[in-house]
Formats: sequence, structure tokens, C-alpha cells
Amino acid sequence: MMISAQSEKRISHTEEYNHQALEKIRWKLRWMITHIGFRVLAKYEGAEGLENFPAEGPAIVMINHIALIDPAVVLGSLPRNVVPMAKIEVYRYPVFGYFAKLWQVIPVRRQEFDRQAIRQAFRVLEAGECILMAPEGTRSPSLQSGKEGVAYLGVKSGAPIIPVAVTGSKGFPTFNPLRWLRKGASVKVGRAFRFRTGEGRLDRETLRLMTDEAMFVLAELLPEDHRGVYSDLSKATTQTIEFV
Repeated sequence: MMISAQSEKRISHTEEYNHQALEKIRWKLRWMITHIGFRVLAKYEGAEGLENFPAEGPAIVMINHIALIDPAVVLGSLPRNVVPMAKIEVYRYPVFGYFAKLWQVIPVRRQEFDRQAIRQAFRVLEAGECILMAPEGTRSPSLQSGKEGVAYLGVKSGAPIIPVAVTGSKGFPTFNPLRWLRKGASVKVGRAFRFRTGEGRLDRETLRLMTDEAMFVLAELLPEDHRGVYSDLSKATTQTIEFV
């Protein structure tokens, strides 16, 4: 992902994002997640590591993506309301699409460098709030290679990255009682880190290294059979990241 100077110029950070104006509806939607979704549509085991989540200030929540419900599970677990980034097709899903519109999820066109989505993400971060993204860009039972967008946003915003691992969500949402007999969805929040910034434009090689180092941090929070292409933790390095 090479970011040209022309592309960066077109990404304006000037428009404001009013988080408080959306808090009332988002807390109502969260009530629906925790009191209806976690009781009817998905078995929820709980969350650990919430002490690692910042009480205030901007942050980028980075998750793995096993099932459709993963973002909702994370939204219902974290102590603050965060703004997910999701493929634009989500807005056309029955029920989930309506939820995304009410929450004002940031729609992303995955086949291009989506400047509008990047602008929206920067506005949320500049307002001191959090965004949520799944760097893999698709659902998979084990980690796939992460896209470089998380590194680009992390470097340009200076916001810390919060790795959040989701497990047990496969097979949900469902009304099948047999699935409810097995272990349900759970969330694990890891230590925050930042990307070290250098001089000059970000080239593809640097963004790739940043992304892979971030993905290895996420992999460490997951069971071995969920780590996928990041299974060999001996390859993990921290040349471009520092824990905070």
C-alpha cells in the first residue's frame, strides 16, 4: 500500500465529528446487544483485560474476525463506545445493516484506497474517540495477512493501537440450541502500543513491517489454532512498535 503525496493531500482532517450527539442512541443499541443479543442470538462468556483499555483519548481497536457478530461482541464488551469500520456491503444486510446505520459505522470500499472512509476515521480519532477495524478485511477462523490500513491510520493519527482477540463466535448468531451447549464468544484485550514514526513518506515495505508486527501482537492473544499465518511467534519483532 503505497500512499502518494497526492492521496495524502486529499485526506482532509478539518470536518468535526460529534461523538456526544450519537451517545444516546449508541447506549440504547448497546443495551440491545447485551440484554437481547447476548441472551438470544449469541452465547457470551465475557471479557478479560479491560484494564488495558484507555479510559479516554483516541485509540484504534484492532480485532481478528471469525464471524459476522465479532464487532458487535466487542462493542458490547468495551467500557467505551467505539466506531467500527466495516465493508460498505454491511449496510445492505438484513437487521445488521439497520444497526450499522443507527450506530453510524464507517463504510469502507475495500477494493480501493477509500479516502472518504479514512477522513471519517481521522475525524473520530481527532475528537478523542476510538475506531474499530479488522485488518484482515475478511472473516476467517484463523488469522490471515493483515492489510496495511491499520499501520497507516496508526502512524498518521498517533493514536495507540489496542489489540482485541475474539474467540468462540463461530456459529453465531443462531437459535440452534446445540450450538449454545458449546463454548460461547469471549473477548481478550491486550496491551496498547504505538507505531514508531520516522521521517519521510511511508513506503510499502515499512507499512508491511508495521502491519505484521501489529498482527503478531494480536496473534499472541489468540489460541494457537487461531493464529493462522502468524502462528510462528518466534518471527515476531518490535522494530516499529512500542508498548505504552
